[in-house]
Amino acid sequence: MKPDHPIEVAVRQLTRLPGIGRRTAERLTFHLLAQPREEVAALARALTDLKGRLGFCRRCEGLAEGEVCAICLDPERDAGLICVVEQPRDVFVVEQAGCFRGRYHCLHGVLSPVEGVGPTELRIDSLVRRVEAGEVREVIVATNPTHEGEATAAYLARILTGHGVTVTRPARGIPVGGDLEYIDPLTLSRALAGRGPV
Repeated sequence: MKPDHPIEVAVRQLTRLPGIGRRTAERLTFHLLAQPREEVAALARALTDLKGRLGFCRRCEGLAEGEVCAICLDPERDAGLICVVEQPRDVFVVEQAGCFRGRYHCLHGVLSPVEGVGPTELRIDSLVRRVEAGEVREVIVATNPTHEGEATAAYLARILTGHGVTVTRPARGIPVGGDLEYIDPLTLSRALAGRGPV
């Protein structure tokens, strides 16, 4: 098949998604070909809207339809309690557990000298500014329990020391090497409830 053939182009684009190999991309392509045109058009619109309507919240760096996300605007949320996560998708994982009523801060990664990711590549400065504003009393560092996640948690604990906040880490109900998006809600609930100092 020629590289510019519509099937080949679709397969190539689908393989760019995480966890999608060539065989899966081919199955998805042929599945889409078998669907009514309206359903494929609705999927295309949803993907275009996803990128066109969402940006990053100017407060928490999470996903937002406007300048500020719905969680940051919610007056029922505890503004003095911030849960720091690696990626915006982690907010959805914690929210599904239904156990956290504070606000969030998304780092958009973790410290990884091997990959050239240092503090300036992450959204750490905006976290420090939120803490310095004085409303925050506790920062829960919920980075994944990997080497990079632990190093990031230790770094955040060090730079937030002296700002009058308690820095905690979720309890060890989360398996080492695991990602938040794969943790069941009960385990995550218990880990957050049993958090301890960093």
